[in-house]
Amino acid sequence: MPDPLLSAAASGVTEPDPVDRLILDEAAELGVVDVPLAVVGDATGALAVAAAERFDLDTVRTFHDAVSEERASDDAVRASFRSLKAVRFGLEPALFDGARLVLLRLPKSLAELDEIARLVAAHAHPEVRIVAGGRIKHMSRGMNETLERSFESVTASLGRQKSRVLHASAPKAELRGAASAYPIVQSSDELGFSIASHGGAFAGPRLDLGTRELLGALRDLPADELPEAGLAVDLGCGTGVLAVALARLRPELEVIASDRSWAAVSSARETVRIAGVEDRVEVRREDAGSSIETGSVDVLLLNPPFHDRHEVVEDMAHPLFEQAARMLKPGASMLTVFNSGLAHRAALERIVGPSTQISRGAKFTVVLSRRRG
Repeated sequence: MPDPLLSAAASGVTEPDPVDRLILDEAAELGVVDVPLAVVGDATGALAVAAAERFDLDTVRTFHDAVSEERASDDAVRASFRSLKAVRFGLEPALFDGARLVLLRLPKSLAELDEIARLVAAHAHPEVRIVAGGRIKHMSRGMNETLERSFESVTASLGRQKSRVLHASAPKAELRGAASAYPIVQSSDELGFSIASHGGAFAGPRLDLGTRELLGALRDLPADELPEAGLAVDLGCGTGVLAVALARLRPELEVIASDRSWAAVSSARETVRIAGVEDRVEVRREDAGSSIETGSVDVLLLNPPFHDRHEVVEDMAHPLFEQAARMLKPGASMLTVFNSGLAHRAALERIVGPSTQISRGAKFTVVLSRRRG
């Protein structure tokens, strides 16, 4: 019988990596082949497609945090050699309802892992098995401890090709049917409103240092640099702190908070709702503000990411700079905060327009850029 993983690769689907292969091999040994099967954190679609072939399934439930991962998964499903339906869910009870097997690429965030584990324990079949894999260098004892808060049994596989799997089973009785603890909501006296956060949202329900620096610069801007009305964008909005703060500072502005992450957008919507600015802040889940009209934005705020999963990527923010330049009106302003060790000011000068340093500390720099006419 041909190897389904090799068949998948030959058909044009992204080839499963060593973590995917170990997850599938460990799952196959459990003998749990009943549907529904949920696949979480599969960035390329390779795991979902290979799992469908390995277990002879026509339908797989999937969750992807990033819009780009959803597109990659769609491409993988279309390129697969079988009739496969990938049913997409948010990180919600329906994803795991009655599931007996959950295949999981371990997330970087322990809070995200906790949210996933609690949902599985509350809503999956009582005999559900989680098979969660990752690269050994990115795994920690904290992952075991996080799973142990929701499951009676958590064990680790032997390592293979620098990868390892954690098995979790026997959901804790007190969590069965329990309401989700997420998003977590935390009041901020400094901000004057509360921050809501799902597990995978950057910085959680706290004000991160970069956002604090940008907010300080925003409040100190001369009046002519920050319009009273018009369209503003919080690009890569995270939990929505900047969008809410801007809406409160300039009540006549229409604000769009945009992010590619499900966790970020779901958090931002709740932050906006609690702050009572739903009528002035629209939250959109999209890649790099793709739905925002060219040349339509009067002011833009950006606290860009610089980590791609576990790696620091110098030019990771450049696509966001390019999209900002596209959507800004000629002469419109953009405030960007970034790690002081990154050469982003030069990139902003090149991509957006004339850029002036507003503040610089040991950790973060804030730059004001004007879109070229």
